Amino acid sequence: METLPCLFERIRACRLCEAQLPLGPRPVIRGSEQSRLLIVGQAPGTRVHASGIPWDDASGERLRHWLALDKDRFYDESHIAIMPMGLCYPGRGRSGDLPPRPECAPLWHHQVLALMPNIELTLLVGQYAQQFYLGKGFRGSLTETVTHWRAFAPTLVPLPHPSPRNTLWLKKNPWFEVEVVPFLRQRVAQLLAT
Repeated sequence: METLPCLFERIRACRLCEAQLPLGPRPVIRGSEQSRLLIVGQAPGTRVHASGIPWDDASGERLRHWLALDKDRFYDESHIAIMPMGLCYPGRGRSGDLPPRPECAPLWHHQVLALMPNIELTLLVGQYAQQFYLGKGFRGSLTETVTHWRAFAPTLVPLPHPSPRNTLWLKKNPWFEVEVVPFLRQRVAQLLAT
C-alpha cells in the first residue's frame, strides 16, 4: 500500500494541467497520517505559489486568527493537514484569481483522505470546497451554507474565505465572529490538546 509521503511525491510531480497554468505547476499540500485537522481551501495565490507554503499571505493571517493558532502550531503537519481544491495557482481573472482547476480534487482528494485516518475536523474554506464536500448539503450559496454550519459540525465546518476581499461579507455577517469563531477555537484547541 502507498504511503502518504509517496503519494505527496506523486502529487508534487503532477503535470496534468501544466498547459493551463500561467506560472507552471507547483502543487501545494501538507499533512501526515497523524493529522487531526484538515483545511480544504480554494487554490494557492501567487505568493503561496512563490513560497510553496500554504496560507502564507493575508488570508492565512486571518485564518490563523480565527483558529487562535500561531504559525508554529498552524504549520505542524503532525496535527494539521492543508489541501486546497486546486493544488496549483490557477491564474488571474477579471475580478481576482481564477477558480481552482477542476481536475485536482476528483483526482487526488480521495487518495489523500484514505491515508489520513485520524482527521476529526475538516474546515471547508470557500464555496468550491463546500460544493465538493457537502454535495446536496450545499445550501445554494456560501452565506446560506455557512449560516447553517451547525448542521455539519462537529466534523465539518464551512467557512467563508478569509481573504481581505471578504471584509465586507464579514461586516454584513457579524454572527460569524460571534458564533462560529468561538466554536472553531474551542474545537481546534480540543483536537490539538489530545
